[in-house]
Amino acid sequence: MSEVVTPKIQKSDAQWREELSPEQYRILRQAGTERAFTGPFWNSKEKGLYRCAGCGEELFISDTKFDSGCGWPSYFEPVKPGAVTEHRDMTHGMIRTEVRCANCGGHLGHVFPDGPPPTGLRYCINGHSMTFEPLK
Repeated sequence: MSEVVTPKIQKSDAQWREELSPEQYRILRQAGTERAFTGPFWNSKEKGLYRCAGCGEELFISDTKFDSGCGWPSYFEPVKPGAVTEHRDMTHGMIRTEVRCANCGGHLGHVFPDGPPPTGLRYCINGHSMTFEPLK
């Protein structure tokens, strides 16, 4: 688990505020969380690619998406190694593993060790932190 990672894309706070919707900014730049069962993609079954809403980086593919029942889009692995970074998160009185976009450093959600095979992981991701590109 990496602690110090410099994102490839770096912008000022003003630039992020201008480019993102208020909800995207709150989640991606301030490590916010959308309420369960309210964000985009939590129940989507459409085939395609999920990208970072901050920079367009490829994050997850629908083939790795599963219904975890948690109310957020869940995946058992990123689209490729190095697409996301993991960071220790000790907020809210618990120890969790935060997941960020490796390209822009945007907060995506958290990863938990209770997912399905083959990885046993559950990447629990805020829908507003992503965009979706349907399979053509």
